[in-house]
Amino acid sequence: MIEPTVTMPPKRVRRAPVRRPEPPRGTVRFPVLAVVFVCAACGLVYELELVALASYLIGDSVTQASVVLSVMVFAMGVGSLLAKALRCRAAVGFGLVEAGLALIGGTSALVLYAAFAWFGESRYVLVAFSLAIGVLIGAEIPLLMSLIQRGDRPGRSGRKASLGKQDDAAGTVADLFAADYVGALVGGLAFPFLLLPWLGQLTGALVTGAVNAVAGGGLVLWVFRRDLTARSRALLVAVNVAVLAVLATATVLVDDFEQAARRAVYGERVRVAVHTELQEIVVTGGREDPPDLFLDGRLRVAGQDEYRYHEALVHPAMNGAHARVLIVGGGDGMAAREALRYPTVRSVTVVELDPGVVRLARTDPALARLNGQAFRDPRVRVVHADAFHWLRGATDRLQERYDVVISDLPDPGITPSAKLYAQEFYGLVAQVLTPSGRFAVHAGSVTDRPHTYWTVDTTLHAAGFATRPYSASGRTPGFAAGPDRADSAGGTGRGPGDWGFLLAVPGSRPPALGLAPDAPRLRSLGPDTLEAAARRAELGRGAEPPPSTLVHPRYGS
Repeated sequence: MIEPTVTMPPKRVRRAPVRRPEPPRGTVRFPVLAVVFVCAACGLVYELELVALASYLIGDSVTQASVVLSVMVFAMGVGSLLAKALRCRAAVGFGLVEAGLALIGGTSALVLYAAFAWFGESRYVLVAFSLAIGVLIGAEIPLLMSLIQRGDRPGRSGRKASLGKQDDAAGTVADLFAADYVGALVGGLAFPFLLLPWLGQLTGALVTGAVNAVAGGGLVLWVFRRDLTARSRALLVAVNVAVLAVLATATVLVDDFEQAARRAVYGERVRVAVHTELQEIVVTGGREDPPDLFLDGRLRVAGQDEYRYHEALVHPAMNGAHARVLIVGGGDGMAAREALRYPTVRSVTVVELDPGVVRLARTDPALARLNGQAFRDPRVRVVHADAFHWLRGATDRLQERYDVVISDLPDPGITPSAKLYAQEFYGLVAQVLTPSGRFAVHAGSVTDRPHTYWTVDTTLHAAGFATRPYSASGRTPGFAAGPDRADSAGGTGRGPGDWGFLLAVPGSRPPALGLAPDAPRLRSLGPDTLEAAARRAELGRGAEPPPSTLVHPRYGS
């Protein structure tokens, strides 16, 4: 008997999981390296923007650069360690890091300027942004290493495979750092030559943040979209759209913000505000009132009593031969105005670095009225150059030396001007001065910054000059960092202060402090005034500080 065949139901066969093919190596590596390049450029722009804005708002560029760079490098190390927790979800982690970096870096200039304008203090904000940006930049490379290795093809088996993976990891690190360094080079060059002159600090930072967000978000959402869950993909899209919306809104409103911040700093009577390639120039005051001139937030000319400063600076130096006068700085034209009051003056040469200052002093009605149309006088010649470099070649070019040299420069505590208060600079002045010539130097406040003032004095001695200290009272010209909202009286910048000057001549015999026989009628100076000014300055003399040189500047902030 044949038993019927029993047909058993087939067992369910579990299919082997289908492994999605890895993308070709180049399709991952090259986009990642391109994004590394862009992110490195953006990161360096954030650093330079913080350094530049902090130098403008706080002053002393060396200190601010040291603070920003040291804090940021430390934070980068912290960020690298924190990135370990995100390596298992490198794609979404990198996307969020770049979105955060774009938002924080892009708005850093805006927030820093706002803190300064409305609260008057931005040091803590500067450190906070340096720390946050550094942490996010430090997290980039570890996450990118994880991402780029996922696109690499597996190596061969055995010992050769192990060696291949080691070589490939070393090559990956080399590629990442090469792209990072080249991107940093491009960002470092783009900031001063493209972003700053074309867009300014605020808009430049916002545009950089937008580029950062698009590059980071695009890499993750396109190249590594397979590594994202639906929820993480939606999160990244929402975050990046929100960041770009914030940056775009801030870019649209940046002009209104800047005007409001400028009113908070300078008051309601801002007449002119321009950005040159070197600095911000602001003129305040009513149409009938004497104007105030601010350069990079520092009050350079106080229209109500600038005559006290410029008369004290110029006229004691004119007590002697004064046919040929050299003014270092003085782009506002006020010192030239005082020198031109002598009919025996044949020529006045003004060496001013920023053409924008001279242009405004020549064309703005209020400033031109205040400087007596000095730049329209045929005896005046303006040279736009760095005074130090110009003087180095002046000895060979000059057919006659100068009878009078006047240094009308910002306070030596401001780092960019420190070299113009160095022993080497005074040595160059001695070469273009006649043997009987006279050299007048603005040296900062005698009472507020005695160390700085007397350092200028000893530096002149080291360069072969004998000096006569003196001072003049009046509204403080705001050479300390930041707008002139605080002075020696602790007030609003309208209180009394003093300007310190030094009259120097070649040799060892101090010059007599007096006025020339043909001196014009002055509003603030006379023989008795000068004697009192000399006595007042001498009261602050203490131990002689060492001189300041180019390689060892002695001036503090």
